[in-house]
Amino acid sequence: MGMLKEFKEFAFKGNMIDMAVGIIIGAAFGGLVKSLVDKVFMPPLGLLIGGLDFTDYKLQLKAAVLENGDIVKPAVEIGYGEFISVLINFLIVAFAVFLLIKGINTARKRFEAEEKAAPAPAGPTQEQLLAEIRDLLKSGR
Repeated sequence: MGMLKEFKEFAFKGNMIDMAVGIIIGAAFGGLVKSLVDKVFMPPLGLLIGGLDFTDYKLQLKAAVLENGDIVKPAVEIGYGEFISVLINFLIVAFAVFLLIKGINTARKRFEAEEKAAPAPAGPTQEQLLAEIRDLLKSGR
């Protein structure tokens, strides 16, 4: 029963729930970026390089073998167009994460600077303390 209790504590801690939320948001963000690359960036880029769908660009190493119109052996191809599309997708995600981390670090530095700049709580000065001691000694306490 101890292992079940440990798992329950682990699963319902804030870190586990935060991680789950992060994974869900990350998956949604990945879909958003994929759509942005595939539907917004790649069509104009494909138009610039000949008007074809960029993911269709392939380097054929060996042609397909046909017999009676049927493919016996498929062609051997390197799909560099799809790779470039995925690379652009990665660069956009990496840049977005960079901006997020940069913003967090800037905010953290600003908060630390504000904490350091905050004046220390004002207490009695040395002269005031000495005056209190003098007064106490005079009063005979």
